[in-house]
Amino acid sequence: MTEMLSAPEKAKSSGNVMVILAIIGLVLLVAGIFFPVTLASVEIKASTLTTIAGIPISNSLITGWISMIILIVLFGLATHSMQLVPGRLQSLAEAVVGTLLDTAENMVGREKAREFFALFATIFLYVLVNNWIELVPGFTNATIYVTQIEGTTKVAVPLFRSPSADLNFTLALALSAVFMVQFWSIKHTGLRGWGGKFINLSGGPLGFYVGLLELVSEVAKIISFSFRLFGNLFAGDVLLSVIPSLVPWVVVLPFMGLEVFVGVVQAFVFAMLTLAFIAMATISHDHGGHQTEHAH
Repeated sequence: MTEMLSAPEKAKSSGNVMVILAIIGLVLLVAGIFFPVTLASVEIKASTLTTIAGIPISNSLITGWISMIILIVLFGLATHSMQLVPGRLQSLAEAVVGTLLDTAENMVGREKAREFFALFATIFLYVLVNNWIELVPGFTNATIYVTQIEGTTKVAVPLFRSPSADLNFTLALALSAVFMVQFWSIKHTGLRGWGGKFINLSGGPLGFYVGLLELVSEVAKIISFSFRLFGNLFAGDVLLSVIPSLVPWVVVLPFMGLEVFVGVVQAFVFAMLTLAFIAMATISHDHGGHQTEHAH
């Protein structure tokens, strides 16, 4: 216990730790110099590995399946035999779910949080795993390839790619999120209240113009959702693919730490924006201008 150590002993202990870290860093630096990483091919679109019933199976789709399996296995193991005194895995799962639920309740209130929590938590956790999986060896820098024949040429195609670095995935996720925004808007404000946001003839030319702006904003949400997540994660993928070919790979470690942070932030932003848009869409406006909840 550090409280019981004298000042010279503390200094000696800290010095030993620094020496060990310096030796490890030196070994990694030498290893990076003598075992450089070649530049991996970086493509904007995901690579198609095969087709099933005419449906292309890309490397990002395979990675997305792996992410789903990881979440299913982790939460399955954590909850298959719930204990009054939880183990480590159950405690971790409860902490994650509890933190997300508290965040949602602080954002939209207890009643709405319970209704929208499943979508909010699913988006956060799934996007988070997809963001972090690019840091696993074999996923970053495209170190695992499969060989395909294009004409008479053999081409090496990366087997894995982070779904978040694939615009197809981010666009599909954005469409799903915006669809659920519209679904809950209709449920809480009624079909007339929902449509009145976009087609407002009672307000004259100004009301009609505001309705058009609302419609444009819904489309803009899809674009914003898609390109924000794709841009940040694709940039990280390029960074982690290019840097190791320029400098010893040990220098990449701080960038990987940065990508861990970026992965959390982007997952949280996507989930929170979805929750915020749902909360705003489920508030109706009466003729007096006051905000009211649609009664069921």
